[in-house]
Amino acid sequence: MDSILVTGNGPLSGQIPIAGAKNACLTLMPATLLSEEPLTLTNAPRLSDIRTMTELLQSLGAEVSGLQDGQVLAMSSHDVNNHVADYDIVRKMRASNLVLGPMLARLGHAVVSLPGGCAIGARPMDLHVHGLEALGAEIELRDGYLHAKAPGGLKGAVINFSFASVGATENVMMAATLAKGTTVLKNAAREPEIVDLATCLRKMGAQIDGDGTSEITIQGVDRLHGATHPVVTDRIELGTYMLAPAIAGGEVELLGGRIDLVGAFCEKLDAVGVAVEETEKGLKVSRRGDQIAAVNVATEPFPGFPTDLQAQMMALLCTANGTSVLEERIFENRFMHAPELVRMGAQIDVQGGTATVTGVDRLKGAPVMATDLRASVSLILAALAAEGETVVNRVYHLDRGYENVERKLQAVGAKIERIKSR
Repeated sequence: MDSILVTGNGPLSGQIPIAGAKNACLTLMPATLLSEEPLTLTNAPRLSDIRTMTELLQSLGAEVSGLQDGQVLAMSSHDVNNHVADYDIVRKMRASNLVLGPMLARLGHAVVSLPGGCAIGARPMDLHVHGLEALGAEIELRDGYLHAKAPGGLKGAVINFSFASVGATENVMMAATLAKGTTVLKNAAREPEIVDLATCLRKMGAQIDGDGTSEITIQGVDRLHGATHPVVTDRIELGTYMLAPAIAGGEVELLGGRIDLVGAFCEKLDAVGVAVEETEKGLKVSRRGDQIAAVNVATEPFPGFPTDLQAQMMALLCTANGTSVLEERIFENRFMHAPELVRMGAQIDVQGGTATVTGVDRLKGAPVMATDLRASVSLILAALAAEGETVVNRVYHLDRGYENVERKLQAVGAKIERIKSR
């Protein structure tokens, strides 16, 4: 397996372009199953997860091409000839379950394996199933597969989610676009990826209101047509690279960055002593002083602090002046990066869903192992501020969510390289 070698090299300076959002693109791609006409996505990130979703859609009979230098994905589902999403593909990635709602809505039946992905908690499918059953679907779990059918078609309903699940909101919203009547999603997720999906679906002819709020209304239509849609900026990649100059020092401009995508995150950066300035091209980030202040962080659904930036924020707080408390409220088992940061000299005490981080003067390079996608990049960030060399192993996780991470950090002065496996 490949590894990443990072040598602490002082302050960073320059520009980093931010890609289209992985999580948004993985949601937009299954929307092609809702229509016979082509769906084209621009600003699509070139990531292994996108290739996995491409493989899944192609296995169902969809045509998917593109992702050349123009970062364009051209898709067509005019001849979907398979309704089984096989375990061998679905196990690779949690977002694979998002084909369930579209297939059920357009084809009337679907068989989808229970999904896999990073080992950061159970993330069950119960809210997805609850929402689709409320629309009239009949769903049975057999041999690790969800067998779903809607013999009478889907019908609008009022659905009150017990938790503001992003995936369940996306799956049910897509299904509801072709249901008969009106669907109201209460306690819906509010993430920018939800808004981006709704915007794309409206371009395809869907009637959706309230996205970005906790109540979304969908008036079902008979059919959807083709569209072209740009994928929204990746707020998690944005937040990750905003932390690079915060940890290593210097000043970096994030091209395409938007404060509205990372508002709660920016509030915490301000509290620790990091300045974020809007520019014509994006956001400029720099440290105000020599030291970072301690701060408490609790992850919450959007617009709160993102769980997908918790590991990266922990890396920053490892060198803060004082003690910080990070509380993980979204996923269980999401502090697996903490022992690896401890190998680099960090002082972290994990008790259940809470991590107490006492800042140290300096981290030290060490061999560490990535346990999931965001843990991978948190270790790279920590290594930017560490003395000596850090080798991050098992970085295949990294390639699922970060495009050209070495090249982007090299461009702002980081000493980082990929070591290819033999």
